[in-house]
Amino acid sequence: MSGLGRRGTAVERVLMVDDDLSVREALGQTLELADLVVTLAGSYIEAKDHISRDFAGVVVTDIRMPGKDGFQLLEYAYEIDPELPVILLTGEGDIPMAVKGISSGAFDFLEKPCAPSEFLAVVEKAIRTRALVLENRRLKRQVAQGDAAARLLRGTSQISRKMREEARAVSRSAADVLVTGEPGVGTAKMAEVVHLLSAGSQAPFLKFSAASQTAESLAAAFLEAKDGSVFLDEVAGLSSVAQFALLDLLEHHDRPRLIAGTYADLRKLAGDGTFSPDLFYRLEAAVIRIPPLRERREDIPVLFRHYVDIACEQAGLPSPNVTPDVMARLLAQDWPGNARSLMNAAMRFAMGLSEGEAQEDELGLAEQLAQVERSLLIAALQRHDGNATEAAKGLKLPRKTFYDKLARHGVRAELYRG
Repeated sequence: MSGLGRRGTAVERVLMVDDDLSVREALGQTLELADLVVTLAGSYIEAKDHISRDFAGVVVTDIRMPGKDGFQLLEYAYEIDPELPVILLTGEGDIPMAVKGISSGAFDFLEKPCAPSEFLAVVEKAIRTRALVLENRRLKRQVAQGDAAARLLRGTSQISRKMREEARAVSRSAADVLVTGEPGVGTAKMAEVVHLLSAGSQAPFLKFSAASQTAESLAAAFLEAKDGSVFLDEVAGLSSVAQFALLDLLEHHDRPRLIAGTYADLRKLAGDGTFSPDLFYRLEAAVIRIPPLRERREDIPVLFRHYVDIACEQAGLPSPNVTPDVMARLLAQDWPGNARSLMNAAMRFAMGLSEGEAQEDELGLAEQLAQVERSLLIAALQRHDGNATEAAKGLKLPRKTFYDKLARHGVRAELYRG
């Protein structure tokens, strides 16, 4: 049994089953030249383990084989998934049997030997049929489960909408994925979304710290995940030996989808020689970048209220009112810890321990100074009942400078009018 061809980005797999080595290799080569991904099997026993309800491909099998034959493989495939196309290969005397096989659920039959063009035409028709079946199932799962991108990737900004569309687009392919972003943006959550939206969403989703992986543990993880997904958190932490092993798994084996997360600049690491360039260029084919919160401040109110609701539900607390002043303070911060810091702030706010600020150890000097300046602006507006002109005079600031600072910190003077 051997795997041929490159791993595709859609339904373009063929399980080629024939006990005659020369026949199956010749047909396998024909399929490979048509840019299809081929798995060769010489018997029912070899073939059956490749068949599953989510198998993204079709089966071509000879009828006459030692032991269990092609009809029994057809029967097995039909029990697993009645919509999995199985094409029967027949000898001259087997045509009546093949015709009977159609009534038993076979997709079509071909008489050996057959012209490559005829062979490929039937296979490609079966592949198109399979693609439609799997896409319809995926859409039905999304309707039943809700759109994971909308459910788990919250935010109303244009940037967030674009990010959700990228997740959906990548999930529809079978490509491996690189998820990048600053610490705290939620690369693991994005990996889960990609998995839930993919054709293998019912298969395992396994998460590992890349730094702890060895060649052996990677091989075991890929075997366990089967048709699902393996998420490697901070892939830059892989040892050089593990990087080589991972590249080998990606290139030479049937496998689950790999989703790699990183906060590092892999391009720079590959250029420095501290990360495998071959592995980097393979992962770079499908990249999802999660923008930091400072680039999508419009999302902060939605996310903060969501995190507050979660914290209150978990602690059995009533949801506190998030006042405009609290929200203004949230919007004024850059949140270097991103969603993780915002979540921590929401938990403290839900328990009445803060007014929505990040803790000082989560902020740099610039952020702390910005908070002080913002507090002074608000205090001045409160003293003058929201009169921006009088508040500017009180702080001895030019009116334009005062308004510029209000805009920079997201402070609205009208909120402080009596």
